[in-house]
Amino acid sequence: MREITAGEIAARYRYDNPWWSSHSNLPYADLPGRAYLPQFYKYISMPDPNRAVVLMGPRRVGKTVLIHHAIYELIDNGVPANNILYVSVDAPVFTGTPLEHHVKNFIDIIQQPGSERLIIFLDEVQYLANWEVHLKSLVDTYPNYKFIVSGSAAAALRFKSIESGAGRFTDFMLPPLTFAEYLGFIEIEKDLIKADSENQRNYIALDIGELNRHFINYLNFGGYPEAVFSEQIKADPARFIKSDIIDKVLLRDLPGLYGIRDIQELNRLFTNIAYNTGEEISLEDLSQKSGVQKNTIVKYLEYQESAFLIKRIRKVTLAGQRFKRDRHFKVYLTNPSMRAALFGPVQIDSEDMGKLAETAVFAQWLHDKTYIESIYYGRWKEAEVDVIGIIEGSPRTIWAVEIKWSDKSYSNPSRIKGIIDYSKKHSLSRKPVVTTRTIRGELIVSGVPIEFCPTSLHCYTIGKNLIQNK
Repeated sequence: MREITAGEIAARYRYDNPWWSSHSNLPYADLPGRAYLPQFYKYISMPDPNRAVVLMGPRRVGKTVLIHHAIYELIDNGVPANNILYVSVDAPVFTGTPLEHHVKNFIDIIQQPGSERLIIFLDEVQYLANWEVHLKSLVDTYPNYKFIVSGSAAAALRFKSIESGAGRFTDFMLPPLTFAEYLGFIEIEKDLIKADSENQRNYIALDIGELNRHFINYLNFGGYPEAVFSEQIKADPARFIKSDIIDKVLLRDLPGLYGIRDIQELNRLFTNIAYNTGEEISLEDLSQKSGVQKNTIVKYLEYQESAFLIKRIRKVTLAGQRFKRDRHFKVYLTNPSMRAALFGPVQIDSEDMGKLAETAVFAQWLHDKTYIESIYYGRWKEAEVDVIGIIEGSPRTIWAVEIKWSDKSYSNPSRIKGIIDYSKKHSLSRKPVVTTRTIRGELIVSGVPIEFCPTSLHCYTIGKNLIQNK
């Protein structure tokens, strides 16, 4: 059998690194950048010795594009183009190639002295066995080099980076698009939104009807940059999102990483969760609806959460107390577009709009790991509250939000009894918020000042402010 030659390997390196010879027609240069680029660039450009950056995130959120945009930023800021290597580890020509061989090949090809500071990007690294052990060795062996690795199987990356890279790896998570990013990508943000002149962290919708129309599009396909720009994908987002994102994670990534044999069992569980996103569920409910044993469900939930498909939220009482044993909990999809892909796109008056809108609002909070770990929901006999922010290690509640896709609560506040009762019980740091479809205003209800805000505008505000804070 013929073997891949050194010349073919060198040709692949040169193909994937066109900036070595030319600064024109660079891959992805014409695509808009994620709002995360400045923060990511700061991580990779810091002269931080003996530390690699691990870029994690679900499939198709733009990790490879982010890497290339960061490379162009490095070159624009004076880093010699020949000092930068990009490797797509899963390319067939590199099958089975140890990470250290890429470094040695790079040095040989560009004839760099060993003391030169090189920046090496290793994309889709999770499919290389024991990548984390080899990466740690590279970091220790080449202290002058900067290593950045990426991959879409967040479960393997997160667990293994913590296990084997303590003190050597810095994790960087890239979530799906925020609603604010989506509006920026389609270049309509400034036409629909303006900052409040009295408070730059508040925003005003210039056309709530048009903003809601784009919010529906965001729910159906807007979490994925590729879908935003492809008319073919927008015409049939289910095919793209389900086959290229959901199925590959459920049917290939997770089974391969964890040795799951009954793939259909895993798929049934996820389908039930996706259909009930934003609903309170229990292990007993999931077991009955999916036909999966409870102890298996616990493992599958952990795997799906680590792979950035879902996020579980715990419950508190009216007094703000957590439960020692979580018999019931909420599960959200990390991207509402996944539900639309599985069960069909939603329209503005669809029956499922309420839960999809709630899922979208919740997904914005995923862009800040500090906030997301402080979010709960409240439920007691008389009522409930969708989202409650509590300071960790303290009973103090910062804020509370009730998410509605309707204007009825503004004219009939009896519909929001839960958030009224909870607000009376706690000294909130911020006014409680109830979202609507179109109405913005403020009411005093039973002595409690309630801020009403359209869901689409609230969703935009969360994502915009979280990214700006970064």
